[in-house]
Amino acid sequence: MLRISKKSLIISSLILFILFVGVSYDLPYYIYKPGMVSTLDDVVDIEERKESEGHLYLVTVSGSQATPIQLLTAKLASYHEVVPLEVARPEGISDEDYNELQLKMMENSQNTSKYVAYEAAGKNPEIEFKGVYVMQVVEEMPADGIVKIGDRIKSVDNNEIKEAKDLTTYVENKQPGEEIELTIVRDEQEMTEVIKVTSFPDDEEKVGIGIQLVTDEKVNVSPEISFSSGKIGGPSAGFIFALEIYNQLTAEDLTKGYEIVGTGEIDYEGTIHRIGGIDKKVVAAHKAGIDIFFAPNEEGNIDSNYNEAQKVADDIDTPMEIVPVDTFDDALDYLESLEPIR
Repeated sequence: MLRISKKSLIISSLILFILFVGVSYDLPYYIYKPGMVSTLDDVVDIEERKESEGHLYLVTVSGSQATPIQLLTAKLASYHEVVPLEVARPEGISDEDYNELQLKMMENSQNTSKYVAYEAAGKNPEIEFKGVYVMQVVEEMPADGIVKIGDRIKSVDNNEIKEAKDLTTYVENKQPGEEIELTIVRDEQEMTEVIKVTSFPDDEEKVGIGIQLVTDEKVNVSPEISFSSGKIGGPSAGFIFALEIYNQLTAEDLTKGYEIVGTGEIDYEGTIHRIGGIDKKVVAAHKAGIDIFFAPNEEGNIDSNYNEAQKVADDIDTPMEIVPVDTFDDALDYLESLEPIR
């Protein structure tokens, strides 16, 4: 009969406890790492879609709160980033609200991509603006304690606000110390608040009141389109969505047999904007065997997403082509000039 000593039992229990804590105890840190690469064949659905020789892909950054073992692994792994939890999650907003806002940003990116793609394809999309909502309030800025996350901004100084840039452009033309009057809807109650404009602590040439906004909008198009992006949030897939939609709306196969990833927030004018985590996205795309990776060029800025992506590509010695793009048309021009894979 096997006898287990008291000492062995204590040691075994201690090891099990340490392992349990190591894999389940949440630390006040957040880990970002290369995420998944998913074909848009399963995400974007248009009536009478056509088959392509190659594929366009969505690439993500994976993020989660750290456990002790995950933290140790991240410290030892390349292209894993550890940040304090308060940096990853804005203070004063619950995980549920934050995730909801990220999904709202994804929905908006889908609307913008629809508009850009259908407009480029000559399909006459129409935009329906439904309001502007507060998604973040900066601590110790004038709006702090007055405006709340989830508030709808109806007007500024009696000027109607249809989209986020209506407010940001208006405020940017103010001088520090000037006041603006916001009409806010909160819990179906309308209220008016007077807020002073001030310079940002880290950029005295930039003025504002300290809120980040998201526009609630709808783009009406024909033929109909639907998205199945699940729980993926944020605005950075807008550009690649637009490429996929355009590819489905037009006769020519843009992919020409290549496996293509693109990342970047896109606006209604077709300009592609900077996103976060591009180093991790390059690594994920390389592991997935991608041929072409489009990255925001930011008009040649030395710290652009493109330059960062190219440095990572050189570091991991990938055969993947990193292509700089400032606009949607840049990407179309590049793909149209490619020779098909035979």
